[in-house]
Amino acid sequence: MPSISDKVIGRLSLYQRLLYRLKAEGMTNVYSHQLASLSRGSAAQVRRDIMAIGYSGTPAHGYVIDELIKSLSDFLENPAGQKAALVGIGNLGRAILAYFSGRRPRLSITAAFDTDPNRVNRVIHGCRSYPVENMVEIIREKGIDIGIICVPAGQAQQVANSMGLAGVKGILNFAPVRLQLPDDIYVEDLDVTTALQKVAYFARRESTKNKEVKK
Repeated sequence: MPSISDKVIGRLSLYQRLLYRLKAEGMTNVYSHQLASLSRGSAAQVRRDIMAIGYSGTPAHGYVIDELIKSLSDFLENPAGQKAALVGIGNLGRAILAYFSGRRPRLSITAAFDTDPNRVNRVIHGCRSYPVENMVEIIREKGIDIGIICVPAGQAQQVANSMGLAGVKGILNFAPVRLQLPDDIYVEDLDVTTALQKVAYFARRESTKNKEVKK
């Protein structure tokens, strides 16, 4: 597998999502400048990113959307499929299960875990849920290598440790805490509060600019 930075991977995943949207709107071809506009990048960057996966378009017709989606899927996703486990079936966890259900045939959340007896031993948005004490055993049994953490900060490190013990190699962490894990486990932190605070800052800055212009 070629070595590509996490920033490029992030952009390729964004292009894939945009292409699915364009396809749903009835488009069959797209140009690099159109993808650049939608992704808030440059056409040159789009072309470089897509060339990195071995696909190229033509000046006359741009990229064939179905072909590019397939190339991106083949590059980003395991043809044999990959499985994820989610820990923490509260409001956020349930929302993720609902949103993700059926969106990626090659990438599925196949097990969910919680400490609340009212949330386990049932199917939630198509995903079977289990007591958290069975997590290591079930992750190993199902061959899961991706973890999603949706628990409070105080519980996140223990959950991450158990995931690593079970063989998970990639973690999407929604808990507002920095996890300490071996280098061979990739962690992506998504702090919703920090993201919202950043948006609020720039919204306030733009509002201030507008008020100054009107004076």
